[in-house]
Amino acid sequence: MSKKFDKFTAELDDLIKQGDSLHMAIQYDCLPDEFREKACENLGEQGAETFIKGLPDFKEEYQAWYSEAQAVIKQVFPERLSDFRNYFEFPRVRKDITFQNYMIKDYLQGLSITRGSAWEKQVIADGSAAIPEFRQQLSIVKAAREKLTSSLLNLKLILQAHLFDSEISGARSLAKNGFLRAAGAICGVIIEKHLHQTLESHSVSSRKKHPGISDLNQVLKDNDVIDVPQWRFIQHLADIRNLCDHAKGREPKAEEIDDLLSGVEKVLKTVF
Repeated sequence: MSKKFDKFTAELDDLIKQGDSLHMAIQYDCLPDEFREKACENLGEQGAETFIKGLPDFKEEYQAWYSEAQAVIKQVFPERLSDFRNYFEFPRVRKDITFQNYMIKDYLQGLSITRGSAWEKQVIADGSAAIPEFRQQLSIVKAAREKLTSSLLNLKLILQAHLFDSEISGARSLAKNGFLRAAGAICGVIIEKHLHQTLESHSVSSRKKHPGISDLNQVLKDNDVIDVPQWRFIQHLADIRNLCDHAKGREPKAEEIDDLLSGVEKVLKTVF
């Protein structure tokens, strides 16, 4: 197995481990008495105290975990990405906040819904309602790991990454020696191959028989795989590539090829 694949799985394992810690942290934050009692039963009083002190701060560390997990799911398990996001973000239209539609974002904002008088309040929804939402997110990440382990992940992405690294290195060497058009042409091939693979990963396709970078870029935007800033960035790279492919046009500048090379690397890391 490639080193990149091994590194990816190790990072995913770390992500799950962090998720397990965050899961315990949110339970302790929302249900401290119950959590402490359970911890004492399993670890003893001293062990429980040590364990609780080692828990992360959910509100401080969740956002970083969410961003990383979202990127992993987008690559490994794209069909579950919408579900994953929905456990965090509350619906745009929400007449009342209940236990059922209370989301992790509500918890991070410290929202608590009560009814009744100051003397007799009834809690409708508080942070504890976010626990099952996070549990579902963590389950999706674990399912992504199982999918990876069972080889359902398209390993072509991993092998292709090795090839792209080699091709980018070759393009840099060409650019360094003054062969700017050749370097730009190689970059264009890399972008086109990567966008084709991204379309395939999301089960969408172009209607054109032989689509170019701009065509593939447009399909990705139309299907909400990429946002407008990403679309503009890729289009800018396509314009530089086109300059390299048309011999009758002006010569590309060294700084343009540098932008193209760094831009290709960015697309490979952020568009999948």
